[in-house]
Amino acid sequence: MPKPDYTSLELPPPPPGRPYVILNMVMSADGKVVVEGTEQGIGSKVDQRLMRELRVNADVVLNGASTLRASGTSSRLGDEQLEALRVERGKPRFPVAAVLSRSGDLPLDRIFFTARDFPAVVYLSDLAPAARREALVATGRDIHIVPGGREVAAMLRHMREELGAAVLLCEGGPDVNAQMWAHGFVDEYFVTLGPVIVAGRDTLTAAEGPRAFARDQLPHLDLVSAIPNEETNEVYLRYRTRRT
Repeated sequence: MPKPDYTSLELPPPPPGRPYVILNMVMSADGKVVVEGTEQGIGSKVDQRLMRELRVNADVVLNGASTLRASGTSSRLGDEQLEALRVERGKPRFPVAAVLSRSGDLPLDRIFFTARDFPAVVYLSDLAPAARREALVATGRDIHIVPGGREVAAMLRHMREELGAAVLLCEGGPDVNAQMWAHGFVDEYFVTLGPVIVAGRDTLTAAEGPRAFARDQLPHLDLVSAIPNEETNEVYLRYRTRRT
């Protein structure tokens, strides 16, 4: 089997007060997630296809501000058949695209702001300068203010209660991932292991928080599947967070 099928995941209901959170990343064999500032060069076209398949299941696709600045982001699936699957299941053609930002320093010329074929919302910390908030509001995208220091929890609550989101797909970056892990919000972790070595002391890994977890606080994962692809030399891993 060259690749898994992520279009029809069997997922449990969302926990109280937030969506069920899926985190998806691609990393090198030495655990790095960027090359020269972006993920390009680590994963294959098969990995990119799997990312789009995961979006079939999602109500919201979240990226951090650093990802938007580096690579741009949208919630497009890029495949009419995948879009049709969502419509057949009673979902909108595209999930809601979301970005989380503390500073509001976002590139307003990216398709996240300029396109109108997919819905999008910015979760902006109330610590952001008023001028940045005004500039974001002027784009016409929905701007939801979240309290500083509690941005992630407030964002997830809004997604569940106001957007009706049952499944959130988080696609990074490492700072957002670390916050998700720190709060215990990650339910499943999908990772493509690419057959390259990046190296570098300061090269980003999949989770980059201000502090490492203590030994007795490490999130533990149960392996759901590990599927090698001999054509691309990738391994597609799926984990579920162990709840104690």
